[in-house]
Amino acid sequence: MKGRAVTFGAIMLATLLAALDQTIVATALPRIVTDLEGFNHLSWVVSAYLVASTVTIPLYGKLSDLYGRRRLFVIAISLFIVGSLLCGLAQTMGQLIAFRALQGLGAGGLIPLAQTTIADLFPPRERPRYQGYLTSMWGIAAVAGPLVGGALTDVVSWRWIFLINLPLGLLALVVVVRTMHVPQQRREHKIDYAGAIVLGVAITCILLASVWGGTTYPWGSPEVVGAAIAGIAGVGLFLAIEHRASEPILPLSLFRNRVFAVSTGANAVFGAVLFSVSIYVPVYLQGVLGDSATISGLVLMGFSVGWVTAASLTGNAMSRTGRYKPFPIAGAICVLAGVSLLTQLDSDTSHALAVVFLTIAGIGMGLSVQAYVVATQNAVPVPQLGTATAALVFFRSLAGSLAVAGLGALLSNRLAAELTDRLGNAALRVDTNRLLQGGRVAPELSERTHDALASALQPVFLVTAIIAVAGVACALMLEERPLRTQQPSPEEPSRQSA
Repeated sequence: MKGRAVTFGAIMLATLLAALDQTIVATALPRIVTDLEGFNHLSWVVSAYLVASTVTIPLYGKLSDLYGRRRLFVIAISLFIVGSLLCGLAQTMGQLIAFRALQGLGAGGLIPLAQTTIADLFPPRERPRYQGYLTSMWGIAAVAGPLVGGALTDVVSWRWIFLINLPLGLLALVVVVRTMHVPQQRREHKIDYAGAIVLGVAITCILLASVWGGTTYPWGSPEVVGAAIAGIAGVGLFLAIEHRASEPILPLSLFRNRVFAVSTGANAVFGAVLFSVSIYVPVYLQGVLGDSATISGLVLMGFSVGWVTAASLTGNAMSRTGRYKPFPIAGAICVLAGVSLLTQLDSDTSHALAVVFLTIAGIGMGLSVQAYVVATQNAVPVPQLGTATAALVFFRSLAGSLAVAGLGALLSNRLAAELTDRLGNAALRVDTNRLLQGGRVAPELSERTHDALASALQPVFLVTAIIAVAGVACALMLEERPLRTQQPSPEEPSRQSA
């Protein structure tokens, strides 16, 4: 048990590395796009990271099933450290976006590898408890990330939100190398590189169409239409490749398992909600209410702390009862309620009320997300644990990428229209690159620009609430299966259902 405890400690440290990067960046984004003058590219600072991590998630899952978790952990952490260093040194928005993509190549392995290693170490009935402990790393990141990120941004520079990853990453790397010894069966393998490449190109094209549409180019322009067609064709080609591949990175047979199919849909919903809240609530707080990065970090903590608290209690309850379905049902309802309330945010909303709305949504996430991981790991065969777990994170990140890109385009379009409606020709005098810091706007225009941004954000949260409705449907469709009390052997057949 001591060996497993040390290994689990290494997993928690790696998870903290990934969790901190997500929570520490969100509150600094408005300042970043102000300094680098790239408001219209705000979504790409997040999307570049998510695209790279999303594309590599299933590849990490497959490679870890073949080569072992430890080796892939070392590669993932190393890439993450190098990407963080370069992000901290970026001088232009283009450089930052490129380096965020490199950082994402490493981040794509950290969370799925951590969750899969728990399945290697513990039987299904015990996993919820340890998944809950793992979620506590998000709790540390939830408290420290926004506060440290906001404080560094306000007092020193936003660059330190990336550079702070270096000592933590090096510590995680040393601990993983020295302590992680997870049993792994070696077998013959063939990596589906063609599938990974085609998937990456397809996702990038779809994201380009989402980001370009209505901002850089008109929706009906050859650039947007061409990118959309290329993305859809790429998805079709990817499915064809996966159907024929001997070692697909995303086995289509997994979707015949009802638990897995429903869980992937639910994770897509939660990915869209997560990134919508974490990216666009700070935009509201800093752009509409005029808060500092530190204050917006404090407000956003309601979402994170609600998530972590609910996840810890849910993990223990699932281990004790052996049941998981009631939790995602209650969670999906809370997520829908919390996000729906965010549509009421305006220039007169108090910080306390915003915290309440975010906490409700966060509690819903905590009740739901780990339940789907536990349900999936309980339902798939051992040789596919890494692939299936990575697939859940993949769909969560993919939906988050699409949501950030699509909602970013929606925000830019609505903001332009709202500014024109309120200011007329004076809208041309508003520098949106400076809007989030309340600077370079004539005093007589300031209040109306804040109102315009508040109105432009309401459709963003409304679309997020509509997406959350699908989360309720997924929770109701989830199949309940008793959690096994013994660790299954690698030879145990799959218990899939159509």
